Amino acid sequence: MGRVTASLADLPLRDDLRGLTPYGAPQAPLPIALNVNENTHPVPDAVASDILDDIAVALRDVNRYPDREFTTLREGFAEYLGHGLAAEQIWAGNGSNEVLQHILQAFGGPGRTAFSFAPTYSMYPLIAKGTGATWVAGTRQSDYSLTPDDAAVQVEEADPDVILLCAPNNPTGTPLSLDVIEAVYEASRGIVVVDEAYQEFAPHDAPSALTLLGGRPRLAVSRTMSKAFAFAGARVGYLAADPAFIDALRLVRLPYHLSALTQAAAIAALRNSDVMLGMVEEIVEQRNRISATLEALGYTPHESWSNFVLFGGVSDPASVWQQLYDRGVLIRDVGIPGHLRVTAGTEAETTAFLDALASIGSAS
Repeated sequence: MGRVTASLADLPLRDDLRGLTPYGAPQAPLPIALNVNENTHPVPDAVASDILDDIAVALRDVNRYPDREFTTLREGFAEYLGHGLAAEQIWAGNGSNEVLQHILQAFGGPGRTAFSFAPTYSMYPLIAKGTGATWVAGTRQSDYSLTPDDAAVQVEEADPDVILLCAPNNPTGTPLSLDVIEAVYEASRGIVVVDEAYQEFAPHDAPSALTLLGGRPRLAVSRTMSKAFAFAGARVGYLAADPAFIDALRLVRLPYHLSALTQAAAIAALRNSDVMLGMVEEIVEQRNRISATLEALGYTPHESWSNFVLFGGVSDPASVWQQLYDRGVLIRDVGIPGHLRVTAGTEAETTAFLDALASIGSAS
């Protein structure tokens, strides 16, 4: 049989998907990869051994379907999040992107709209469009922040079915105050999702949107194990919401969508959360070091409560990105004019990035 030579344009693709490109950051075998906001610290050896023990036990029954309701894992997430949450208020999926997809499948879809304030996580419009919803983008202040009044006005005008709030925001790192979330919720009739993928990197006294769940059945707060837990390769995301909200997600999930091995690994990681999160402080220290050094080099780092730094003052982002690439350092051009974004890595990785950037020369 000969090779298939048809192009995507030759296939009967949905009209609303034509012209779109798949999500994906550049992948390259460079020694310093700081472009996709991973936790670059490996899982500690003792925790890895504990996880492997649990996976080995799960393998004995891998001929059977896993717990469809992933009950033990939901109990673990509820205990980890605190705030009086119970297992019936927890949902999980293969990364927070699948959790968000479940939300858009249940509450979005054809004839409905999804909304966020740009710039924000680039997967939001892709998930919305992939599930048939119309994407609507609002605007932010010049420093990428949001005010309660302006956010509420924009939401009232757009009248969306699903609102996605990234807190802190990706790709800018900007914190989001609870009063903005409250204002958006009150101004809306649809679902409000607060994506707290980077919450563990925020200041310790920064309140979570989890504190707002009581009495707000249209509100959900999503998290991920990919960042602070250094579990990006395991693909585990989760959310907390009203039990009725969780029931809605059951309508669209695929049966047995979380494998027994995934559940076992995540349960073991949660059991070791104190050790797993021990690297967060070091990452925050490197993030702050990056910001201070960028400023000294003449760049404009934006306030960040995440594990990355967006910095402006880059006269030619494509050229700087390429020069860093040529020096073995991979960062991210997120498409914001005059800006680049870098993940806070280990001390050695951070040093390599800062040395490489300094060798290019100060910002002009």
